[in-house]
Amino acid sequence: MAKKSIKIVKKDSVLFVASEANPFAGTGGLADVIGSLPKSLASCTDLDIRVVCPLYKDFATEYRDKLKFVTNFNVPLAWRNQYCGIFTYSLNNVTYYFIDNEYYFKRDGLYGYLDDGERFAYFSKAVLVMMQQLDYYPSVMHCHDWQTALSVVYLKTLFKKDKKFNKIKTMFTIHNIEYQGKYGFEVLGDLFGLGDKERGILEYDGCVNLMKGAIVCADKVSTVSPTYAEEIKYDFFSHGLSTITNEYAYKTLGILNGIDESLFDPSTNASCFASYSASDLSGKKVCKTELQKMLNLPERDVPVIAMISRLVAHKGLDLFKAVVDELLCEDVQLVILGKGELQYEEFFKNVSNNYPTKCRTVIAYNKDLSTKIYSGADMFLMPSKQEPCGLSQMMASKYGTVAIVRKTGGLADSIIPYNVDSENGIGFNFENYNAHEMLFVIKNAIYAYKNKNEWEKIVLRAMNTDFSWEKSARVYELIYNELLRR
Repeated sequence: MAKKSIKIVKKDSVLFVASEANPFAGTGGLADVIGSLPKSLASCTDLDIRVVCPLYKDFATEYRDKLKFVTNFNVPLAWRNQYCGIFTYSLNNVTYYFIDNEYYFKRDGLYGYLDDGERFAYFSKAVLVMMQQLDYYPSVMHCHDWQTALSVVYLKTLFKKDKKFNKIKTMFTIHNIEYQGKYGFEVLGDLFGLGDKERGILEYDGCVNLMKGAIVCADKVSTVSPTYAEEIKYDFFSHGLSTITNEYAYKTLGILNGIDESLFDPSTNASCFASYSASDLSGKKVCKTELQKMLNLPERDVPVIAMISRLVAHKGLDLFKAVVDELLCEDVQLVILGKGELQYEEFFKNVSNNYPTKCRTVIAYNKDLSTKIYSGADMFLMPSKQEPCGLSQMMASKYGTVAIVRKTGGLADSIIPYNVDSENGIGFNFENYNAHEMLFVIKNAIYAYKNKNEWEKIVLRAMNTDFSWEKSARVYELIYNELLRR
């Protein structure tokens, strides 16, 4: 009797291409996304999930010794022929690849160098050459922000004649459209190894624009929230790219980012002064009292309003400057944590000096202190002028700290406003970029705080809101399937 042959079904594979990823090396929200979304996709779908990033000098020491060397080869880039080493590591059922080149990546920090264009052109090209060397061709190549835009462009131009590359579908995600990768035309051939045929793909507004090239070439474009996908069609939000975002709106959608909720759980996070949960909020009162003690603020039952932010203009700090004296006439306390532009650092320090019993400012990035503030505060203020997604409002909500946000980008998509929907609201919002509209809504929140029973309902709804990656991961899975079955 003949044996039945067993048909091996190969999984669809998604390769994330990104310039940073937690817990290995990161500077902000992009690293959080690349550290969390692949993990969620690997756990809740049947996809083969992989990630490729540069191997930076700042790579986390605890993981560096665990890397496994795979192979090395040279990457042709214009007139250069650069070394490339490939290391790998598996974490949470995700396979990570790291591109090693000390000339480009053995530096302090991840970005901010004059040759960043060349560095990430090399990285983008190395990703495709790596596929050839490993004989690994993903079903979908999912690239993130301008640093990886050339991977999409190279795939659709220099590599398009290879049938194995031709089968790869591409998705490009815009995390922040402000950063587009703009360069003079002189780099087209000398740095990027592209010619006049490709100039039309990248040319925009008198220069080379890498993000524009990726939007043109990608099979699908996404942003990190549905509202932001609509906003970038307008000049106010698009940073000059609205002509392109409107032209390619037919293949653009927004998918709200999530957070790894296990990292922001007050019942388990050791940085909290006391543990608590939605079923027992008593520990939150302890966290508030201990925060007031630590910051030398009077231990009183008044609303503690927190801001944890980069101190830069687009975070809405000019609104705050306009009404801070009026706000501190209220019976409240204010806590600010962050670093950024000198003008804002000095301003917030002066506010603390002028209101010693009501305000404390800490000019720092401090993860432990941020957790203590998230868990100890009553309200979290985030009045951003623009916010593609934002994660802080979600983190604050999981700690039962009620978010007060401007209705923009992911803030609009993630915070149901109590001042509009009192039955389902988990926070407060204001629509126009107006200081006194913001102040009016903050006063609404202060008034609601005085009704302890109603306030607790808002807190509990916020803590019980699902901000996990699983919902978003399912949407991404649908998009990948749509691309592959098209």
